Amino acid sequence: MFRPGEIADPGRNLTVRGLRRLLPVTDRYAGGSFFVRRGGRTMATPLLVALIAIETTNLVFALDSIPAVFGITRNLFVVLTSNAFAVLGLRALYFLLAGSMDRFCYLKQGLAALLVFIGMKMLLNPIVHVPLSVSLAVITVVVGAAVAASLSRDRARRRLADQQQGPTHR
Repeated sequence: MFRPGEIADPGRNLTVRGLRRLLPVTDRYAGGSFFVRRGGRTMATPLLVALIAIETTNLVFALDSIPAVFGITRNLFVVLTSNAFAVLGLRALYFLLAGSMDRFCYLKQGLAALLVFIGMKMLLNPIVHVPLSVSLAVITVVVGAAVAASLSRDRARRRLADQQQGPTHR
C-alpha cells in the first residue's frame, strides 16, 4: 500500500474468475436482470458478477476489520457491534475512500501507516499497553497529515501550473 500502484483489473479478481468458472456469464448486461436465457441455457449477467464481487469484498473487509478493532479494544461487545455496523455501512465507506484516493494522493500511504501502527500495537500488547486516547490520537494525526499533505501538494501543483501559464488576461 505504500507504493503507488496501477488500477486493478476486475477480470483478475479471484471472485470474478471463480464465478466465471462456475457459471456461464454473458458479455452484456440485460437491464436489471441477474440471469438470462440464451439458446435454452441459463446464463448469469455481468450485473450478478459485480454484485457477488462487491459482497465478497464487503465480507473480506468485515473480517479484515476484526484485528483493527481488537487493536483498539478487547471488549467483545464493541468488536461485535462495530463489525456488524461496518458490514452495514462498508459499501458506502468503500466508495467514499475509493473516490478520495484520487483526490487525496497520500491517503493510501496514511492508511498503510495506520495498519502498521495497529499491527505493532497488537504485537506489543502483552508488553506495552497503549491507551485508547493515544490510539485515537495516532489515527487522527496520521489521517489528518495524509489529507493535509495531499491538499498541500495539490495547491503547489496548481501554483506551478499558474506560474507556467503566465498572467491571465481578463
